[in-house]
Amino acid sequence: MNGVELFLLGRALMKIGEQALPSPPADAKTTGGSTRTVLVVATDIRDHPDSAIGEIATRTGLPQSQVSTAVARLKEAGSIETAPDPADRRRSLVRPAGDISPRVKDVRTTTIDTALLAATGTTDLAVLKTLTEALNTLAHHLQPSNQPG
Repeated sequence: MNGVELFLLGRALMKIGEQALPSPPADAKTTGGSTRTVLVVATDIRDHPDSAIGEIATRTGLPQSQVSTAVARLKEAGSIETAPDPADRRRSLVRPAGDISPRVKDVRTTTIDTALLAATGTTDLAVLKTLTEALNTLAHHLQPSNQPG
């Protein structure tokens, strides 16, 4: 495998991941923002609670406007909370919500099986099991904490 093939595999896996995510409830209002951006921001908030929007933007490399949109969407879903920054009351700090919202629970408990079967075009459950095990192995070895600087 070369770098291009790895890049294309990564894109394919992102698309499968997006397909695996459950749709928001029909009555949920959404403020926009791509699923990818929301997931990047949610992960940063989980890893760095009590961060300001600007700090999240700096760490993720996303424009501040996209981070703000993602934060609004996560707040609507009940995934995060905001609080005034005690050091500077003009800005808010963002942290994961104390209680897991129904939307977060739904996202966390939905499997990739259907999306993986659709992406591969197979109905062979043995193939699904093999692919899922391979993805779990990759995920274990490629955690952000395992990556160099």
